[in-house]
Amino acid sequence: MAAALAALALTTGMIAAGCGDDAATDAEGDAPAQGSGGDVGDLRVGVLVPLTGDLAPFGGPGARAAELARARINAAAQESGVNLNLTLVTEDTKTDPQGAQEAATKLVESDRVAAIAGPWASSETIPVAENVTVEAGVPIVSPSATDPAISELEDEGLVFRTSPSDALQGRVLAEVVGRQIGADKTVVTASRNDAYGNALVQRFTEAWREGGGTVATNVPYNPRAASLDSEAGQIVRPQPDAYVVIDFPESWQKMGPALVRTGRWDASRTFTGDGLRSSDLPEKAGRRATEGMRGTAPTSKDAPAGQAFDQLWRSEVGQPRQTFDAQNFDAVVLIALAAAAASAISTTASKFWASNV
Repeated sequence: MAAALAALALTTGMIAAGCGDDAATDAEGDAPAQGSGGDVGDLRVGVLVPLTGDLAPFGGPGARAAELARARINAAAQESGVNLNLTLVTEDTKTDPQGAQEAATKLVESDRVAAIAGPWASSETIPVAENVTVEAGVPIVSPSATDPAISELEDEGLVFRTSPSDALQGRVLAEVVGRQIGADKTVVTASRNDAYGNALVQRFTEAWREGGGTVATNVPYNPRAASLDSEAGQIVRPQPDAYVVIDFPESWQKMGPALVRTGRWDASRTFTGDGLRSSDLPEKAGRRATEGMRGTAPTSKDAPAGQAFDQLWRSEVGQPRQTFDAQNFDAVVLIALAAAAASAISTTASKFWASNV
């Protein structure tokens, strides 16, 4: 993350609005005064969130997390005497690759944002980077795009994320399942047929087989299908020791009840990933489709960082949280810190050349 932040600071050098002499190192290379961070000025940041579509339960809290970050950043800048005023422009990606590209294009071309927090889904993030933001030179920081392929993008150092890759989550999920049922057992895997679902199942399967386990079958499914009864039947047919199903909340409202209707599926023997961890999932999909399910997530409220953010959220927002709100908060904060760092670097370079040329 330190390397990524340094790279982001350099790539956002273009967004520095000025070069205040009072906020950088001097020509002899002395460190800047505490609290200095360059003269950024007005910083316009785009926020791409899924307010509708399969990830809709995460969108509202994600937007509120970005606003919470904006308020904290501006307050800290004012208190520290740093010339930085952050404003946000929020757009709905609709949890759709085309919708995400259209929203990103608006942010880049019409709103002239300096950087973007988001998109969320891997299937959105990859085309947004490849078709919109990299060519425009605009950095993006996704809070939740976990497809390992993102690490291999030809992105000119402009694509970042604050959640770990599924190269890690797949191994962790295999360890979690192994501890619960035994590493040599048989599982059935299933997933939404997209970048997120396919990549996480692949990485889980590799780790599961390396550990001595067996995958009886894998069932990819179209989350847009009117009915998933046929796919649910395929999932339960082998009668495995456990199920690993990767999905999003909105489409689980179809898959979960379809599995219940088979009469052979057990939620307590089902494991999933971070994309299905939603606080209102039992209410929307039904308790029979959720009760007892376990899985992995990028952070825990029991960890020190999780506790600190949870306390801040309760005191400042006071509404139910979701899985990636802390990661979107981090994305906005990292962009602001990078802008301040880039401005300080720019100021230092200006003073160096002024005194040595």
